[in-house]
Formats: sequence, structure tokens, C-alpha cells
Amino acid sequence: MNPESTARAAFRWLLAALYLAAGILHIIRPSGFLAITPRWVPFPAEVVAFTGIAEILGAIGLITARYRWAAGIGLALYAVCVFPANIHHAINAIPMGGQVFSWNYHGPRLMLQPVIFWWALYAGGVTDWPFSKKHVS
Repeated sequence: MNPESTARAAFRWLLAALYLAAGILHIIRPSGFLAITPRWVPFPAEVVAFTGIAEILGAIGLITARYRWAAGIGLALYAVCVFPANIHHAINAIPMGGQVFSWNYHGPRLMLQPVIFWWALYAGGVTDWPFSKKHVS
């Protein structure tokens, strides 16, 4: 078994901290997240609470060797699932915390969603791309 790289460990701990903070915010201050939840989502309050719990569990999973791989997969799928809320937030200029964000915020945020997807997979040890060394036979 190869020792973990310092970069992967740093990516993992930073992502875990960000998801832990976001998860806690989903639970203690759900109003902003409820505001950006698309109308077609059933039981929005429960969904926001569930997503907060999922973020917290994903963060814990990333820092727990036994669950790291599953947490990486779960958080990557989570990033895909919340993308409609991010699009809804951007297209409809929904205020969050009383502030309406411009496309200077929304544009980069939407473009970074695939990076967050990759980041979860990398932090969870699911992929080494693009850092794996190519083996020449």
C-alpha cells in the first residue's frame, strides 16, 4: 500500500472542514438553503436538513480511513445532486442572507462544481487523476 501524499491529505482535510461547516449551516440556518431550493423539490425543509446531515457524515467519512472511499463517492454524487439548486439560485437571483449575488459570484461557482465533484473523488482516494504517474511498458 502506498503512503498517502501530503497533497491528498491536505485536499481531504480542507474538503472535510468545508463540508462540515456547510453541513452545520444547513442545520442551524436553513433559511438561505430553503430559499435556493427549487420548487419541484418535495419536502424542502427535510431535504435541506438531510443534505446538512449528508455533508456532516461525508466530512466525517473523509477523515475516517475505513469510510473514506465511500465518503468520496457520496460527496461527489452530492455535488451533482445540489447543482440544480445552484443553477436555480443563479438564474433567479435569489437573495441569500439578504444579499443578491452577481454573476461574478454565480459564474465561477457554477464552473467550479465539476472541480468539487473531482475534489471529493480525489480526497476520498477514488481517483488519482491527474496526479498518477503514467506507467510505460
